[in-house]
Order: sequence, then structure tokens, then C-alpha cells
Amino acid sequence: MELDELFNTYFKDVYRYVLRLSNNEHLADEITSDTFFKAMRSIKDFRGDCDIRVWLCQIAKNSYYSFLKKQKNISNIDDIEFQNLEDSNSLIDEKIVKQEDTRQLQKVLHTLSDPYKEVFMWRVFAELNFKQIGQIFNKTDNWACVTYHRARAMIKNRLEELNNGK
Repeated sequence: MELDELFNTYFKDVYRYVLRLSNNEHLADEITSDTFFKAMRSIKDFRGDCDIRVWLCQIAKNSYYSFLKKQKNISNIDDIEFQNLEDSNSLIDEKIVKQEDTRQLQKVLHTLSDPYKEVFMWRVFAELNFKQIGQIFNKTDNWACVTYHRARAMIKNRLEELNNGK
């Protein structure tokens, strides 16, 4: 695949993913450009065992985390704030976001253990389908679906607990 074709086909997906992670248009643009630069340098290493969009989003996520570490804006990845979730894929996700502010959701997300936290983030922030998420973890799409729904239920329960504690 040529650089132009790769860029034109996947730029919006990668940009939207990074924008949701960073909530910063300028940074999302920089990280997305860096992602495609890195992808073109290592395209020969792409094994094809996952969708190329998934591979690009993994590069983008790693580039974003590397940027944050360099900037020392956070002490670890768990301190990242997740905002602008109103475009969530399902009604329950939208309800969770509407019920709670971003800080509460962030706190609850970070109480989840892996893989629940990661699967939820890939599904909501990157809008990946279950097959793509399964590929990231070398699992089935059914595993990704079950894990996502369990994570969503955990988040809902913990948010309800927080609300009842007020």
C-alpha cells in the first residue's frame, strides 16, 4: 500500500482516536502525522495478523503515551483524563457519560483491571469492532464482546455506587 493511499484511507480514523485520547486538536494532528511516519518506516514489519487500522491505532496510542511521558504531564498512563465521550457507541455508554462527569468516569476506568480497561477504551475511544479488539489481544471476537460488556457493567455499578455515596 502506498503512503498516499494509507494516509487517505486511515487518517480520519487515527486522528479521531488520538483526539479522543488527547482532547487537543493540535496534539492529535501531530501524533497522527507521527503515526503515519512511523508506520511507513515499519510497514515491512507489519505481519498482517490484524487489521491495518488496529495496527495504526496501536502506533498512535504508543506515540501519544510516549509524548505524555516526555512532557512529564503525567506520572503514569493511569492519570490520563478521558473526555468527550458523547459519541459512545451504545446507549448505555452514552448514559454513563451523561450521568457522570469526566473525573468520575476517569476514576472508575482506572479501577478496572486489564483487560477490562483496555477493551473498554478500544471500543469506546477508538470505535473498534469486537473482531479488531480480539485481534489486539490474540483472542476471539466473542471474548472481546464479553469482556467489553463486563467492563461496561463494572463501570455502571461503580458509578452507581459513587452516586449513592454522595
